[in-house]
Amino acid sequence: MGLNWVEHYRYGPDEAGGPVPWSPSPPSPPWPTGSADEETAALARTDGWAEEPDDLPEAPEEAPEEPNAGGGGRQAGTARRSLAWLRQISFRGRVSALVAAAVGLAVAMAALSSYVAISRQMESQASANLQAAVQDAQDPSNIHIYNSIFGPTLDLGPFVRLQLQTGYEVQVILNTNAGVQTYALPLSDHVAKGNPQMVQWSFFKLTAKDRATFASPSGTESVQNLTGANQSPYRVATASIFKGTLAVMIGYPLSNIDSNLAFLRIMLILVAVGGVALAAALGWVVGRASMRPVEDLTLAAERVAETQDLSQKIEDTSNDELGRLARSFNAMLAALAASKQQQAQLVSDAGHELRTPLTSLRTNIEVLMRNRDLPPADRDELLSDVNAQLQELATLVGDLVDLARDEEKQEAEPEPVAFDQVVRHALERAQRRAMSVNFEASLEPGYVRAQPAMLERAVVNVLDNAAKWSPAGGQVTVRLWAEGSSWHLVVADQGPGIPAEDLPHIFERFYRAASARSMPGSGLGLAIVKRVVATHGGTIDVTCPPEGGTRVELMLPFEQEHAGGNGSAPDTALAGRTEKTEN
Repeated sequence: MGLNWVEHYRYGPDEAGGPVPWSPSPPSPPWPTGSADEETAALARTDGWAEEPDDLPEAPEEAPEEPNAGGGGRQAGTARRSLAWLRQISFRGRVSALVAAAVGLAVAMAALSSYVAISRQMESQASANLQAAVQDAQDPSNIHIYNSIFGPTLDLGPFVRLQLQTGYEVQVILNTNAGVQTYALPLSDHVAKGNPQMVQWSFFKLTAKDRATFASPSGTESVQNLTGANQSPYRVATASIFKGTLAVMIGYPLSNIDSNLAFLRIMLILVAVGGVALAAALGWVVGRASMRPVEDLTLAAERVAETQDLSQKIEDTSNDELGRLARSFNAMLAALAASKQQQAQLVSDAGHELRTPLTSLRTNIEVLMRNRDLPPADRDELLSDVNAQLQELATLVGDLVDLARDEEKQEAEPEPVAFDQVVRHALERAQRRAMSVNFEASLEPGYVRAQPAMLERAVVNVLDNAAKWSPAGGQVTVRLWAEGSSWHLVVADQGPGIPAEDLPHIFERFYRAASARSMPGSGLGLAIVKRVVATHGGTIDVTCPPEGGTRVELMLPFEQEHAGGNGSAPDTALAGRTEKTEN
């Protein structure tokens, strides 16, 4: 017998595990020799194989995906219908639902990532442990061959100890005198104490891949998932030790991995559900606290619409966007209340101011109607009085119309206007109304952006007011010049001036100082002037110089498109021109 192929292994006495008769002749496997493929095919036809069916389940065929029959319009309609329920609940509920959905998606993604990472880590660890066990099985020091009455015999004790130490299932594939057989511990010896021994039986059913690995050169390995005789899943590594003579199958139990992953899935699902529930609760609480100013705003708006009471207020202690919204709403209500109060005051003051000329006018007309034989001098005096009252009434109505347009949109867009020409036209109109007053003007030519009619009306009001308070033969000085980035128009008279206690109120509607109540006028002139100047981006200042009289200064910004040099018109031939108009 030739045993040269195993002479480098040590021989020893019988050991635990039971001797297995080794086939000493022929030295090669009992199938025709040839190429590797031919040997593999011959091995499959060997009578020594115990024919066992390969009952590995086949992977089911994937059903082909059905094409999407719906178009983009149908998908959009479906999306709108799927989100229609959001519009049926409150905004706070929508915030809670969206927060819960966002947190649920984040938790689901985190849980899925954790599950995949942990499962791959466990599978990687299982593969590493299985590879270590295979290397121990292939270690030449664990392959013991000794002589017995049956000839060279393989000692199975090291494989039994490997199974007891690792807890993995070990099955040996051996080519014996009786053919290719498998050896494994019986199921009763898995828990038995003492000296368990391998017997001839199959814990794992041999597959085509196992047979191919057995017939492959030494060191060839294959890995697959199989079900053991105990109906538990295993990851089985088959390693060829001697080509066509000896191979070992080591099964790593997957039941622990499956149970751990199942427990992990349950815990991740519970954490995800708890996270979504907690997010929904927190979203509801945060939404309730955040939307409280909006609810207060809604209730206040409803109360205002129902009661017309503009005194409603909302607490605005926070500095966030909702606090700004509450402050803006309070400011809007305050502006509406002030506008409503001004409107009521305007109607009241207008009624009071209209009552006086109308009463006087009615009295004079009744006198004329009852006394048809009045002397001509008395009739002329009454008619003159009626005419003056009509003029006063017309002026008052005109001023009221102008003030009524205060909140309306401007009829015309501002345009570049020659400021000096506007003042010159206003001077001509004021001179015709006050023939007993001298007007001295020094006008520097230049442009402003304004509505010509409104600006001229404001200048006329200032000039009329100065002429009204100037004594007969008095002088009104008008100066227009450019300084800095503004035009300055100053009108100074020689009248008695304005008392200090009346200065803060002269721009109020219908306000008339005690000394002015006997003078003609409606108390609206300076209010109109201030409104026009403010509309054009300017300012007005009224002072009383120590030498007497009143000084009114209007300041309006330049018109840059027509500005030249210091903001004046390109044509400066009239610069510094002085006009003096006397009666």
